[in-house]
Amino acid sequence: MMNRLSENRRTLFVCLFLAITAIATYWQVSHCDFTNYDDNVYVTENSNIKHGITTEGIRWAFTTSHTGYWHPLTLLSYMLDYELFGLHPAGYHIVNLFFHIANSLLLFLILHRMTKALWQSAFVAAVFVLHPLHVESVAWVAERKDVLSTFFWMLTMGSYALYVQRRELKRYLLTLFFFAMGLMAKPMLVTLPFVLLLLDYWPLRRLTIGKASVNEHTQSAKSLNTRSKKKERGRNRKKPEHANKTEKQTRQRPAIGHIILEKVPFFLLSLASSIVTYIAQQKSGAMGSLQSCPLSARIANSIVSYCGYIGKIVWPENLAVLYPYPGILPTWQVIGAVIFLVITTSLIIRTAKRYPYLTTGWLWYLGTLVPVIGLVQVGVQAMADRYTYVPIIGVLIMVAWGVPELLKKWRHRNAALATLAVIILCIFSFVTWKQVQYWQNSITLFTHALDVTSNNYTAHGNLGHSLLTQGKVEEAIHHYSEALRICPNCYDENNNLGIALQEQGRVEEAISHYVEAIRLNPNYIKAYVNLGEALASQGKFTEAMAFFSKALQIKPDSAEVHYNIGTMLLSRGNFNEAIYHFREAIRIKPDYAKAYNNLGSALLLRGETDEAIRSFQQALLLRPDYTIAQKNLNDVVAMHNKKQ
Repeated sequence: MMNRLSENRRTLFVCLFLAITAIATYWQVSHCDFTNYDDNVYVTENSNIKHGITTEGIRWAFTTSHTGYWHPLTLLSYMLDYELFGLHPAGYHIVNLFFHIANSLLLFLILHRMTKALWQSAFVAAVFVLHPLHVESVAWVAERKDVLSTFFWMLTMGSYALYVQRRELKRYLLTLFFFAMGLMAKPMLVTLPFVLLLLDYWPLRRLTIGKASVNEHTQSAKSLNTRSKKKERGRNRKKPEHANKTEKQTRQRPAIGHIILEKVPFFLLSLASSIVTYIAQQKSGAMGSLQSCPLSARIANSIVSYCGYIGKIVWPENLAVLYPYPGILPTWQVIGAVIFLVITTSLIIRTAKRYPYLTTGWLWYLGTLVPVIGLVQVGVQAMADRYTYVPIIGVLIMVAWGVPELLKKWRHRNAALATLAVIILCIFSFVTWKQVQYWQNSITLFTHALDVTSNNYTAHGNLGHSLLTQGKVEEAIHHYSEALRICPNCYDENNNLGIALQEQGRVEEAISHYVEAIRLNPNYIKAYVNLGEALASQGKFTEAMAFFSKALQIKPDSAEVHYNIGTMLLSRGNFNEAIYHFREAIRIKPDYAKAYNNLGSALLLRGETDEAIRSFQQALLLRPDYTIAQKNLNDVVAMHNKKQ
């Protein structure tokens, strides 16, 4: 009883340590802003999210794939955040941190339950919660899908461990339910059935390779001795019949065929999720073509990235929000990576019987990276810190169980291991605390990315956008120009440079960049709209309308296009058609404050004063700091009162 009480106290101590150190290291995320890198797509400029939880919003969450993924649970979590916090970023960041802490606690408790190794499990969870590679998943609001899906990953593993302990249908169905929920948060979980098979091998030991290892015999002997003592203590107590049956079920090792068969529903869900994700990414255009990124280059980058991630796990320096795709890698890098991976894998497999945790850890790392290693190229990154969120666990398992085994004959082993663990955790905690500071806002984030990477046109472009919103036009032009120097065929940066040039009154130069953006991407609506606005500013209304009409043809439900057409028609005195387009813009985007303001102006000019007042009021309700709408409202109210 005393030993059990002491064990519970140690478990509680580890849980408190994980939570407190995570809060101390990460709490500054509560002062971080949204970034202009996907946070706007997911939250700040997403009208579906900004309505909170509604029936229409729930329907949209389960049917949309506008971000290149089908992850309704993640979208619903943003809606709930908006209900609670509005557009205050602190709340979103704290929720991410909460899930990160919960994931580390679950990881510790589940590993401890399966292995009975308290301190090894604690080390894995502590490095997991403090490792600098995880800053991206926690501090980036758009990566809610990482921490949320991993939460259900952990629940799936925990439920599966309970199912293995007593194979009941309700426990099996609960495991399947958690897995399905995780897939609806992020399709990264498609590899989880494979991980469950690895757990069957070690530490659950439902699968064996050849004869049992020395370690397994030792564990079996200890287990048998424990059961004998329990039997002795309970010799005079009669067990119910169902208890004997349950104990017998628990001791029996199921056949390999049964173990594989029970994973079939999990693999079927993974297959369905993979198909849906592939379709969503093809539809959104997020998936790179073989022409832009050849298969040979993808394979080479994938092989090198496997080694690169290990390097960043061991020595996490020069971390960035995006690592540019390198193109054709040097042959020596690819060959060196292949040799390392082949030798490491063969050595680990050869020692699988004696050190099964090495096999589980290594195959965990290799397998869980497959969906994001780059064979199917999504986005412009060569690798990403967030992709290590789950795979790192495999490497940590290898270290946590392998290093003590390596030093088992050294009499000072325990003191040395404890000292080493403290040093590692202190270093990781400091680096993580420092890395979080770079996520203060978009300018600090992308300035740091440019400091630690090269030829990063995405960082230049996003930094330029941040500077432009602050009115630093000249600096923005510099970064847009740098982005185009690195990537001349980037239609986005051509369009953005055009916007910055137009801000300076260099309309002709701006028009040339809009035209180039359209040449590079004939379906790029933003460039059509901006080109139309530039031409309208020169009084070329007929040409401008042609480009607006083309944009509307490409995307009939674009609120921005309807708004711009309405604005141009309003300036030409065509109030009736202008009102139609403003109302269409509002129908598509109900929180479009600028459309409400211009609708009010059009209604006022048509003599509908009361309707105009209501439109100006609605614009201010949506944007209380909208000074133009406030002035318009004050003017029309004063005029209305004067008439009365």
